Amino acid sequence: MRVLLIGSGGREHALAAALIEDPQLEALHVAPGNPGIAQIAICHQIDTYNNDAVVTLAAQLDIDLVVIGPEKPLVNGLADALAKAKIACFGPSQAAAQLEGSKDFAKQVMRDAGVPTAKSFTCINQAEIESALDAFTRDGIPYVVKHDGLAAGKGVVVTTDRAEALAHALLSPRVVIEEYLDGPEVSLFGISDGKNIVAMQPAQDFKRAYDGDLGLNTGGMGAYSPLPWAPVDIVEQTLRTVLQPTIAEMNARNTPFVGLLYAGLALTSQGIRVIEFNARFGDPETEVLLPRLKTPLAQLLYRAATHGLEGTTLEWSEDAAVTVVLASEGYPESPQLGEPITGVDRSHIIEDTYIFHAGTTMRDGILHSSGGRVLTVTGMGKDLAAARSKAYEVISGITLRGSHYRKDIALTASQSASQSGEK
Repeated sequence: MRVLLIGSGGREHALAAALIEDPQLEALHVAPGNPGIAQIAICHQIDTYNNDAVVTLAAQLDIDLVVIGPEKPLVNGLADALAKAKIACFGPSQAAAQLEGSKDFAKQVMRDAGVPTAKSFTCINQAEIESALDAFTRDGIPYVVKHDGLAAGKGVVVTTDRAEALAHALLSPRVVIEEYLDGPEVSLFGISDGKNIVAMQPAQDFKRAYDGDLGLNTGGMGAYSPLPWAPVDIVEQTLRTVLQPTIAEMNARNTPFVGLLYAGLALTSQGIRVIEFNARFGDPETEVLLPRLKTPLAQLLYRAATHGLEGTTLEWSEDAAVTVVLASEGYPESPQLGEPITGVDRSHIIEDTYIFHAGTTMRDGILHSSGGRVLTVTGMGKDLAAARSKAYEVISGITLRGSHYRKDIALTASQSASQSGEK
């Protein structure tokens, strides 16, 4: 099988690393890729927002499957262009990608599908915004304000400060204001062929920039899987109440969803509630889930792209995985780029660890930072404590001036699991 992967971040590096392990893979091409991906695949420097350019490259390379990593090419209709050229694609159509591209559209789908989610209002002017904020005003309970369109994980503000909530809402021509959901958050992915959907294992990510969930929201500063504290039936329950009804509703709308449906969940006192949907592999959850997945990835994604998932089950490693993101100085407000990086070869000397490039570039043979989130380090072990120990051992040896990373990824979960084991 010949695969073309679209993207250049840590998620795509993790996808590439998993794809090359599939025994049926003949060749892996990536556009545009990054220095880490270039070590394991053939990279092509093309404009991935130019659908014609991607289709032309796929045809020239005789590609069997295109896997679209980032959200922007999906919302830009790349999957539709590939379908027109009769090239199998893992990724939803432009219409189906609205599940991520529009918070308001996602709320409509959930309403019609009977999927449990937060009560919300969609607002297009200040009067509507003020009214919605009034509806959710309760002492000590935060306001939740979401820009309707794509915002790279940073279009959401959760705050008890009404003035801050209003100011954020006024930055977008359309916003969704919703009730605050209590309880821990979980990410759970489903792989869909348009009619059938197979659930992956749950993961938890850490959105805030600094330890103790302080600082601004980011695209994600780390993640871990499995979740020893989660309900034992969380996968089955999410599949039944969230993933399957959503796929059925998208079919009913004549916009079948083929690809990765990411469900961001809150485990509230009232049960599971959907916070948001994404239409692609999440980052950094992908970097902990794919190292644990034993099912050959290229074959799995091809079956999804060609409507052949019925009867598919996934096989998982029993090991735990913890991933920690190394961020540039100033991230997320004003990341400082162009700094040299050393120590990225440490994963070669520490067993069961991986370094995924997210925002790097090669200049005169030296690796430099080129993004806010620069590297993602994943450790695997028999439990969360062992996995996080390996991840932190590797990341502590990487040098990037002014960089920072959270020290508390999976800390509470690993301590709780250890105490339970002792009992």
